Amino acid sequence: MRPKVSIVILNYNTRHFLEKFLPGVLATDYENFEVILADNASKDDSIAFVKLHFPDVSIISLPQNYGFAGGYNRALENVKADYFVLLNSDVEVPKDWLKPMVLLAERNSNVAAIQPKLLDYKDKTKFEYAGGSGGFIDKYGYPFCRGRWFNYLETDQKQYDDSREIFWATGACFLIKSDCWKQMGGLDEDFFAHMEEIDLCWRLKNAGFKIMVCPQSEVYHVGGGTLPVGNPRKTYLNFRNGLFLLCKNLHGSVLLKTLFIRLLLDGLAGIKFLTEFKFQEIGAIIKAHIAFYSKMRYWFNKRNQVPLQSNQLTGIYQKSMVFDFYLNGKRKFSETDL
Repeated sequence: MRPKVSIVILNYNTRHFLEKFLPGVLATDYENFEVILADNASKDDSIAFVKLHFPDVSIISLPQNYGFAGGYNRALENVKADYFVLLNSDVEVPKDWLKPMVLLAERNSNVAAIQPKLLDYKDKTKFEYAGGSGGFIDKYGYPFCRGRWFNYLETDQKQYDDSREIFWATGACFLIKSDCWKQMGGLDEDFFAHMEEIDLCWRLKNAGFKIMVCPQSEVYHVGGGTLPVGNPRKTYLNFRNGLFLLCKNLHGSVLLKTLFIRLLLDGLAGIKFLTEFKFQEIGAIIKAHIAFYSKMRYWFNKRNQVPLQSNQLTGIYQKSMVFDFYLNGKRKFSETDL
């Protein structure tokens, strides 16, 4: 029998997505899987709807909204399977999406986590913002993807269809070996939401594991289902968590220099928002930096949880994607040396 896979969908007031996409998940062509809905104390009728229309779906009702990280940590505490799939409620999956990822993981004992190719549900010729064909990061902690630099999305012309090692796998559809999840202690709940999957992947890589993309599997992501792009709360979490990410995982010999340059780059982002009259976004960046620097000692203490290895981990772009994008005109992953 194939390894058991638990597909866990974290839900918060997205009944409309469950109605639309759950039938496809349940129709997955794989011999040994279960679907679990982990509900983050939704205020809509998500649970009642699923109980009535999808009785085969197990439900874990959480007493409050713990965010992405806390919700998954609590939901997976008592789930027993060989593999976990963290799947967003706003993802459409074809029947054959799961098997290629499991086969890739089974063939490679040192691979901990895998993502499929992520395409835009609204335009399936385009890569989707949250993951593209695998996640990477530049030397100053800015994440990007094969197929997505900042907000520039490439058309999928099969140019990134090779299965290869990446730096991080998207939380929108994230397959991980359950043993690796437990070894790392799951997601870091201090992130609440955004970049916690990058932190987990960085910790896995520091522990000697690999993260892979499997483009033979592709799924279709709506995106922005809980916090849409342009929401000041989303901006705050992205900028704050980007600083957390560096402080937790970056080698000490370059950390302070990197944080200083990151401060300058984030300031440039604030100037860009100023020219666009996005004053709430500027406020979000300022709040993010206050939140980080006020807890620097706390974050430095967390660095000891996983031994830090070299900065030369596979998938780190040893240049600035900000400069490459705005000054050098680069728009495509293929224009890098990764």
